[in-house]
Amino acid sequence: MITFILPIRNEEHFITKTLDSILSQSDDNVEIIIADGLSTDGTREIIQSFQESNHNIQLIDNPEKIVSTGFNRALTMAKGDIIIRVDGHSEIAPNYINRCITQLQNINADCVGGATDHIALGVIGQSINLGQSSKFGAGGVPFREGVDKGRYVDTLAFGAYKREVFEKFGGYDEELVRNQDDEFNFRLIQNGGEIWLDPSIKSKYFARNSFIKLFKQYFQYGFYKIRVMQKRRAFASWRHLVPGIFVLSLFVGLFLCFINNSPTLITIIGVPYVLLSLIFSIAELFKSPKHVFSIIFLPFTYFILHFSYGLGFLLGILYYWNKWNNTEVKDAHFDKVLFLENA
Repeated sequence: MITFILPIRNEEHFITKTLDSILSQSDDNVEIIIADGLSTDGTREIIQSFQESNHNIQLIDNPEKIVSTGFNRALTMAKGDIIIRVDGHSEIAPNYINRCITQLQNINADCVGGATDHIALGVIGQSINLGQSSKFGAGGVPFREGVDKGRYVDTLAFGAYKREVFEKFGGYDEELVRNQDDEFNFRLIQNGGEIWLDPSIKSKYFARNSFIKLFKQYFQYGFYKIRVMQKRRAFASWRHLVPGIFVLSLFVGLFLCFINNSPTLITIIGVPYVLLSLIFSIAELFKSPKHVFSIIFLPFTYFILHFSYGLGFLLGILYYWNKWNNTEVKDAHFDKVLFLENA
């Protein structure tokens, strides 16, 4: 049995593609549990139309409207030996389940997954897509960039987990509005688990097409990353610290420029950053000349990615300054007793 868990809200434009991609898998022994955050568009009606022809789809309410509580509610009900979380604006390849099962059988790993191919809509969406897939934009995240050979990683998207992982380590931390999957994966690795990224496992993710939505997304990534670091008493990668240092340096430089009329620090930080941004944008132009209009916006996209994450990170430090000793995982909506009974 394979369980797919979809914590979603207002996915009217993408949920049909997501469900079709799951239902087209060659493995018929599949259940789909959708935790809906009280969608106000046509999402629920679309799901209900799927339920009329497929009784393996369950729709449950997620009043808190965040991924972690929705995932934990669905996880409690899950019967699968393998559990896969999928977003409502994504598609998995036709052989996704078979590839995941093969890797779990052949590789010493508790979770397996693959690279996600980001799909963008419009000029702005494609610029965001290029920025998120760039080493300069996102710091070199393997599941976004892709890999030629399989390797162990610190996190990935849409992973297939062995059921016993949740028996050992619980569910998502419900204090985290963002980064709940990163925190769980970090928790898994810190306790001796391993995550395998394999190029044969493929999926698509439909990226945001608005700079405002991108800013909000990455601000929250940075903000809640502080809580992840506090709970895990460590950080998974140096790339998580760089945007915060960058934004702090900008603020200090601007302050010195205003107080002492000294532009030295802001120049030391700003000039190399602008040059790097232009260099990576030009390099992207040679790689993807057909996206020339999107690449025009790429330096701005890079800055939004870095500034919003760094600003969120710094404000997260201030907001959670007194929680460094609070490492409790809060997964109240995951009922482990019922989960064990459903095995």
